[in-house]
Amino acid sequence: MEEKIADGRVLELLDQMLKQGVMETAKGWQPTEKGTPQGAVVSPLLANLYLNRLDHEMARRGWDMVRYADDFVVLCESQAQAQEILEYLRAWIQAAGLTLHPTKTRIVDASQRGGFDFLGYHFERGHRWPRQKSMDKLREAIRQQTGRLDPRPMSQIIAGINRTLKGWFQYFQHSVRNVLERQDKWVRQRLRNIERRRHKGKGCAGGRDHQRWPNAHFAELGLFSLAMARAQASRVLKRTH
Repeated sequence: MEEKIADGRVLELLDQMLKQGVMETAKGWQPTEKGTPQGAVVSPLLANLYLNRLDHEMARRGWDMVRYADDFVVLCESQAQAQEILEYLRAWIQAAGLTLHPTKTRIVDASQRGGFDFLGYHFERGHRWPRQKSMDKLREAIRQQTGRLDPRPMSQIIAGINRTLKGWFQYFQHSVRNVLERQDKWVRQRLRNIERRRHKGKGCAGGRDHQRWPNAHFAELGLFSLAMARAQASRVLKRTH
C-alpha cells in the first residue's frame, strides 16, 4: 500500500484495521500479528493489491488465470502444463509469505465427472450449476418463509419468496436449466404443503394435491420461476447476438 498511497491517514487507518485483533468463541480477544481480518470488507481489496504482481506475472508467461480476491483457477491445456504451473505457484506463494490451501489446491480434469467448485458455481464437463452449498443456502432461506402454519395469504408468501428467488437468480442464471427446474419444483412443493395443511390435510403434498394446486395456480399468483427466467434470458441473449 505504501508503494501506491502517500496519504498517511489512509495508511494509519489500514494499520489499525490489520492490528485490531479478533474475538473467537471461548478464546476471547486475540491480537493479529499477520494477515488480514477474515471476513472483513477490506480483505478482498487487500488481496487484490497483494496478488496484483501475480496477475501480471501469470499474464507475462501466457498462463490463463481467473482470480477473485484470494480464490483463483488456472486453465491449462495438459496435465504437464498444470503440474508446471502448480509448482511455480507454490514457489511464488511461499516467497510472498502465503500458503496454498492444502485441500482446495488440486489439479482437475474438468472434462470428466467430478469437476470443481469456484465462486459458488460447480463446473463440470462443459456445464455449470450452483454448488450444493449454494442450493442448500437458498432452500434454507425459502424454508424460513414457507412454514406450514404461516397464516399469511398465499399471494403475500409468494411475494416474499420471490425477492429471495430473484436475487439468487441474478447470480446463478447461467446454470443448466434442469438444475433450476428442480429448485422450482421444490419451491412449489413447499407451497403445496401449506395449502394442504390449510385444507386439513396431514403430511406432505402428494399426487392429488398437484392436480388441486397445479403449477399454473402458483404462476397465476405471481410465483417467480427460475427455469422460465433462464429461458427468457437465453432468448434475449440470442436476439442480442
